[in-house]
Amino acid sequence: MDTPVVYIVGAARTPVAQVNGPLSQFSAAQLGAAAIQGAMKRSRVPPELVSHVYMGHALQAGCGQSPSKQAAIYAGLSETIEATTINKVCASGLKAVTLAAQEILLGLDSVRVAGGMESMSNVPSYVDTKFFSWRGKGQNGVTKDGLLNPYDGLSMGACADLIAARFELSKESQDEYALASFKRASQAVEMDVFREEVVPVPYQPGGSGQVSNDDIRGKALFQRLKTLNPAFSAAGTITGGTSCTIADGASAVVLTNAQVARQHCKENSMLARIVSFADAAAKPKEFSVAPAKAAEIALERAKLAVDDISLWEINEAFAAVVLINQKVRRSWLGNSSLKGDAG
Repeated sequence: MDTPVVYIVGAARTPVAQVNGPLSQFSAAQLGAAAIQGAMKRSRVPPELVSHVYMGHALQAGCGQSPSKQAAIYAGLSETIEATTINKVCASGLKAVTLAAQEILLGLDSVRVAGGMESMSNVPSYVDTKFFSWRGKGQNGVTKDGLLNPYDGLSMGACADLIAARFELSKESQDEYALASFKRASQAVEMDVFREEVVPVPYQPGGSGQVSNDDIRGKALFQRLKTLNPAFSAAGTITGGTSCTIADGASAVVLTNAQVARQHCKENSMLARIVSFADAAAKPKEFSVAPAKAAEIALERAKLAVDDISLWEINEAFAAVVLINQKVRRSWLGNSSLKGDAG
């Protein structure tokens, strides 16, 4: 009997576009559908083998019932498909993948589709009032549900500023990292590095013309990066230029066990084997240090050493997050985000 394994046999993502940009006409579920379609097509796995879809989706307000099922059906999968939507804020999409992988490892199924999707352009504002009473204070949905610490009202940027100060990160070091990341991302787009992972999306649903490249912030911003003032606190070091942009986009992967991979996928279409995963948490204000903690657990579970890893990919919510985690584990994370990141 085969030892349970999980392969990634198909992967796709939409371009990432800035808020109110070229993807703003699409709901999160529509963007998720585009990614699922692309991943399924590349995987060569018959759609009828997919019985469950997991999609991470942090900002669900106004999207209607079960956004993940919407994405699955819009992608052409069965109307009877089971679907689960996961909200773990920035980790939502990756958590969706780990949940799907766990079910395959447990032998509960042989194929799962998982990913993440957001349309921050279409998150509504809220009226903080009683049910069916229309008097109240308006609140921005992205800010309230995505960018504020609910325990004290501090923004994620202000929380990251506190940890950056603890680790004595200078504004100059963050500016330098952000500029390097921008250059890597720009060069990757110019060299068409992302061609095999991006699925073009029409400018409008059903329309002609396509969005095929990531909507990276303009060079003008980075030419004046060093002159930008702190964005979250007067004494802080994080600026708008060293923070990721608010954006729209989606991604998806097709996961299978070994039997399905051998039967339906050519050897060169098996993109990767998942050997480990882990979750780790910190105090809400200290979320910036969590990646290194999770990496340590994942390495231990896989019985791997730091030297076995050739590339680290860290979510660049802020340039400070990568720099903080490099300080937490000084020998770790040297080769990180080589193609740039959150834009």
